[in-house]
Amino acid sequence: MSQAKKGHVFTVLLAAMAVVFTLALVIYPKPGYEAGMSGLKVCWEIIIPSLLPFFILSELLLGLGVVRGFGVLLEPLMRPLFSVPGVGAFALSMGLAAGYPMDAVITARFRETNQCTRIEGERLLAFTNTADPLFMFGAVAVGMFKSPALGGLLAIAHYVSSFLVGVAFKFWGRKDPTHLAEIQAREITRPKGNIFKRAFDEMLKAREVDGRPFGKLLGNAVTESVQTILMISGFIVFFAVLIEILRISGIMTVIGWPVAVVYHLFHINGGLVNPTLAGVLELDIGSAQAAAVNAPIIQKLALVSGIIAWSGLSVHAQVASVLTNTDIRMRPYFIARFLHAVLAAAITVILYLFGVGKSASAAMVHLTPVSAVAEAASNHSFWQVASSGLRVWVVGLAVMLGCSFLFAMVRRMRVIRFYARMK
Repeated sequence: MSQAKKGHVFTVLLAAMAVVFTLALVIYPKPGYEAGMSGLKVCWEIIIPSLLPFFILSELLLGLGVVRGFGVLLEPLMRPLFSVPGVGAFALSMGLAAGYPMDAVITARFRETNQCTRIEGERLLAFTNTADPLFMFGAVAVGMFKSPALGGLLAIAHYVSSFLVGVAFKFWGRKDPTHLAEIQAREITRPKGNIFKRAFDEMLKAREVDGRPFGKLLGNAVTESVQTILMISGFIVFFAVLIEILRISGIMTVIGWPVAVVYHLFHINGGLVNPTLAGVLELDIGSAQAAAVNAPIIQKLALVSGIIAWSGLSVHAQVASVLTNTDIRMRPYFIARFLHAVLAAAITVILYLFGVGKSASAAMVHLTPVSAVAEAASNHSFWQVASSGLRVWVVGLAVMLGCSFLFAMVRRMRVIRFYARMK
């Protein structure tokens, strides 16, 4: 079949699905309305306070050149570990604090401003696409499982598996000729000398290139951030309604038949079939349904961990929309999400079998403001949600800066020892 015919078939399928979905809304108006209102509530209480401040802040820091300066300071950490530029740590820290799809928004901006190559952008998306502690500690552990101790277990499995995905994707596209040419050109123009001076110079240079007065920069940051928030909210509401329509119409049961067969073969509780399908579409709804099923706790935790890592087609659609103006491809992103889901589920099972759920939670208390996160998730306080995320971002960025300086010092000591031996 030719490419044109494939495009025609795909268009007809999409049109048919849109017509069926519209008819379903006419047949089930009340469930569709209630699901939409539920999605809007999530947007107002969680999405807007947890993402909007970071969108505005990231645009300001990019326009002021601060991100470029941080990139120089964080290069000794990000380059050897993940083969991405130092600015990638900014996307990583923002994704850690604000969750999906903050990393995609920042990575797209990096690509648009030529701070990373296409391959580096795809590597970044592979491991910076993480859930925030607010969701795992508060919404999932406290709100869904009623057990704060499980928050540490899920978080450790999530971030360890994300790190492993990042290391694996270090080799993604390493022989791409365009990528190699851009890297070589960057190395030729890279300034030498003291790292702090280079960071300061790069910050000033980036600010000069941007050139917008602060008032205009702030206005653009707010306008673009609100547009992005509206786009994300629209996807959340749409998928909330879609999942409800699929459920009440019985289509979810038909689609889930192959999954039910596989679960039966591996002796997995059949009640987890619908949550699995819901999680493929939307992580919040899938996680909540999985937690509510009367099934073995280890199976529920593995499924929820996999759903959080997969992040749902709703988030995938958000990422695709954000990347529209760039040449970054979605295929490696899908591969990374699948790998992340498998690793997260496996690590969760291993950790749980070794009984490290409570000890993992205790360890995470010292790394993240767990009490504030859990309280924010329970009370849905706008300020608590935003402030706890900001604190996570500051702590994460500080830790990465410390690791970067440590890496740089070790590398410098090795160079000094090498030249000493040569003499």
